[in-house]
Amino acid sequence: MRSLGSGPARFRELIGKVGSGEHTSTGLDRQEAREAMDLMLSGQASAAQMGAFLIAHRIRRPLPIELTGMLDSYRQHGPVLETPGRRPLCFGVPYDGRSRTAPLLPLVALVLASAAVPVVLHGGDPMPVKYGVTLAELFEALGIGWRGLPLSAAQERLNRHGLALTHQCDHFPLADGLVPVRDAIGKRPPVASLELLWTPHRGEHLLVSGFVHPPTESRAWEALTAAGETDVLTVKGLEGSTDLPTTRACITARLRQGDAERILLHPRDHGISAPEVPWQDLDTWQGEALAALGGEGVLAEALRWNVGAYLWFAGRFECLDAALEQASALLMARSGERLRREMGAP
Repeated sequence: MRSLGSGPARFRELIGKVGSGEHTSTGLDRQEAREAMDLMLSGQASAAQMGAFLIAHRIRRPLPIELTGMLDSYRQHGPVLETPGRRPLCFGVPYDGRSRTAPLLPLVALVLASAAVPVVLHGGDPMPVKYGVTLAELFEALGIGWRGLPLSAAQERLNRHGLALTHQCDHFPLADGLVPVRDAIGKRPPVASLELLWTPHRGEHLLVSGFVHPPTESRAWEALTAAGETDVLTVKGLEGSTDLPTTRACITARLRQGDAERILLHPRDHGISAPEVPWQDLDTWQGEALAALGGEGVLAEALRWNVGAYLWFAGRFECLDAALEQASALLMARSGERLRREMGAP
């Protein structure tokens, strides 16, 4: 153990707690989980150790308090954005992107920000295991680049335009250092769940977190409550994102001060019947997205549905129908398109 050095030796002990089998694995408490993530982010654990830890955690599933501890580490080491006096929507979606359905979040973010609802996003480069299209790639197709910017530039955009995206490679390189290990193990590790729960924003906000499986949602509620998040919206969106579907009931829940309320939204009850648009490629999506920002094309109805719903969730309207009317007005006025041009589109 002495030959390993203090960091690897300690990490070996933590591996033993999560990887000892069904009857002897004890799991980690909050401080131990934070310590494990600190050791991985700082590079004190070897690649072999990190792979063993992450796959062991994947198999036995992380405890909510373990996710809270890892979240503590991300909050300590990750980038920070602030919106004094303003309460943004902070979205957590899978870093490994989308491959089956056309994404809406960049368009939703532009329209919301144009209506004085600040939006904070985060993501990275194409990520294992899915390697789907990323938020940064989608914004670049719209003429808005986030990669290569200093964090101060992202904060300035948030101040001026009400929209920011932190990019992991540029703003959180410690976390980006885990990508080769994630690729090597070939399965989504607990870090992938963490990316849905973390936000770089500090201050009062509504945290919107995507999920796929019900056990993931309940773990998120418990982990975020322990972490001190007081207003959370969990969304069973398209491909684990926060994009609300148009062809089925939208399963969401609002977690306030630790109390969860299930909210089911039925698109057809509000005149929404558009089909889900399949993902093809960036060039095709670019044309669809630009048309939708003007209230036209195959993505327009889904964009109106999502913008209206998030205006309502943000507390701007007392009823969803009124929020949908405002969403229609914003698209007709091309508010999101104007913001897109202001943020650097040619």
